[in-house]
Amino acid sequence: METLATTQANQTIYRKLEVVQTPPAQPGFLGPDHTARPVIQRDYSDSDPFIVLMDDFLDKQNGDPVGGPHPHAGFETVSLLIEGEVGDAAHKMKGGDIQIMTAGSGIIHTETIDTKARMRLLQLWLNLPKKDRWALPRVQDLPLERVPTVAADGVTIRVYSGALAGVASPMQNYVPLIVADIQMQPGTATIQQIPAHYTTFLYVLEGSVRVGEEKELLEQDQVGWLDRTDAASLSELSLIAGESGVRVVMYAGEPQHDPIVSHGPFIGDTPEDIRRLYQEFRQGKMQHISTVPEAQRLSY
Repeated sequence: METLATTQANQTIYRKLEVVQTPPAQPGFLGPDHTARPVIQRDYSDSDPFIVLMDDFLDKQNGDPVGGPHPHAGFETVSLLIEGEVGDAAHKMKGGDIQIMTAGSGIIHTETIDTKARMRLLQLWLNLPKKDRWALPRVQDLPLERVPTVAADGVTIRVYSGALAGVASPMQNYVPLIVADIQMQPGTATIQQIPAHYTTFLYVLEGSVRVGEEKELLEQDQVGWLDRTDAASLSELSLIAGESGVRVVMYAGEPQHDPIVSHGPFIGDTPEDIRRLYQEFRQGKMQHISTVPEAQRLSY
């Protein structure tokens, strides 16, 4: 006979919206042609392992150079280019491409734009596990044409990282991470399975979507955080596209449950880590990302 505990363990966990926010568009650091939306507006204890996500839109009308070299350490950047082109010759990205850069022990990164340009970039700062905080720097590039994709019944899902919808990305992750671009025609529906304990949020780029069994509405430029449990099992996420369809990016990652210290371009475990990183940068001990050994440059 099935016990009550077994019955409860076999019950399906349905994910639902817990928090809905509308991050405001703000002036960006690249000048008057740059608009930035800080998508993550929660305490790190609630967003773990996600630290920062910026939605950067640049409509540059002149050839004056903006940007430049800057350091990172202690985390990874996950850059999903929605529109335009960005990067240097070795790591040029175009619309639909993704790049994961493991800053780890410390690296200098250059993002200079010196022409007229129109670009939209989602750049996530992803925590590293404490044991991998100072990993060797690494760059992974996955172009749009090689992104695992599932398309059926008016729903197209591109899986940039992790596994979803029966396909898996080749990207290597220190922190288990799902990044998926979900595009749905008007009125279509999908149910996807994701680990119940993953921190998960949805960011709507276009249109609107009804989320969960409660069919709560999430609209363009809104971010919706799902509830989560400690259950080591899969959960179901129901999505129904609005009357104009929807394009939504889903981020889901395994919480690390370790406190972090954040200051400027660096993440550490202690304030002493931050002081050491600034000292190493000032002393020229951090190498440029272009010098990363071939074994640490992965193109799929």
